[in-house]
Amino acid sequence: MAPFFEPTKEPPQMTETEMKTVGLGLTWEEYSVGDRYKSLARTVTETDIVNFIGVTGMVEVLFTDLTFGKGVQAAGRVAPAALTYSLIEGILCQTLIQGTGLAMLELEKKILAPVVAGDTVHCEVEVVSVRQTSKGNRGIVKTRNEIKNQRGETVISYAATRMVAGRDDA
Repeated sequence: MAPFFEPTKEPPQMTETEMKTVGLGLTWEEYSVGDRYKSLARTVTETDIVNFIGVTGMVEVLFTDLTFGKGVQAAGRVAPAALTYSLIEGILCQTLIQGTGLAMLELEKKILAPVVAGDTVHCEVEVVSVRQTSKGNRGIVKTRNEIKNQRGETVISYAATRMVAGRDDA
């Protein structure tokens, strides 16, 4: 019986420099003002909250006592806003700025609504400015970011200014 697939010729050999790497973020030259991106979503779990408050020491009663703040807690255990922001930044690090993000230079953040265990959040990113640095092989990219829950409500709004590698650095 003949094999299912027999190549007719040897595939061309590529050097490592000819191969494209998948999973890298955008260089500053690839951003344009007005570009919009939507991140993958992430459901915040009870375990996420418990682990985050334990590792950070944020043992505020709002996060540790389900009988405290009954109006908010009725929907579930409240997540620290820092956790929600960190989860989204983690998703952005794995996608938009993987390997190209050089530094977070400035952050302006507003917390607009609580996130509780079981909520699913994603981020909508809009590029508001892009400029090359004087060094030339990197740029400054400013974005407006809206973290939204599964109901489309904005829970955190923030502006981020990042230094991003150029094609020569990537």
